Amino acid sequence: MNNDVLATEKRLKIFIWIVTAAVVALVVLMREVKIPLPDGVSFSGLPPFYSLLNALAGVALLLSLFFIKTKNVAAHRAMNLTALGMSALFLICYVLYHFTSPETIFGDTNGNGKLDAAEAALVAGVRPYYLLLLLSHIVLAAGSLPFILLTFIKAYTGQFAAHRKMARWVWPVWFYVCVTGPVCYWMLKPYYQ
Repeated sequence: MNNDVLATEKRLKIFIWIVTAAVVALVVLMREVKIPLPDGVSFSGLPPFYSLLNALAGVALLLSLFFIKTKNVAAHRAMNLTALGMSALFLICYVLYHFTSPETIFGDTNGNGKLDAAEAALVAGVRPYYLLLLLSHIVLAAGSLPFILLTFIKAYTGQFAAHRKMARWVWPVWFYVCVTGPVCYWMLKPYYQ
């Protein structure tokens, strides 16, 4: 590997860790900070949209896997870029929604932002599974972000053996995140106000 590739990879890695830190900070902040919107403006339509983006990223990942297995590298690359683009747009919409909208709580049928005893009893058999799925989704989404980008960099800098080695571990996690996001949305959908 020549010095130019090493220098490019080093700069890209620094960028990845800055982006990862910024994303984690935004996700933490969006739970605490709410930005008021002007009257008549609502982002309530974003959850189904960003869930669709997550699902489409999953489809692109499946196609990416198919294309690399059939040795169609150009289509594989296009599908990976599509998955990255869908995931980036998902993230923008997700953060925008959560900075401007109150949190939706699984089981909160009256929409008051609290889960009272009667509401908790109604979802007692399902809520632990929802929370487990949501927790695994969030942890793996946050944890996989830098590795998704690092895997991309390996391909971008022509380090295909390293790219393949990383992708074997990163792809299933990224795909899991793309599938569980829409499932979490589908389970939470009855409680959106």
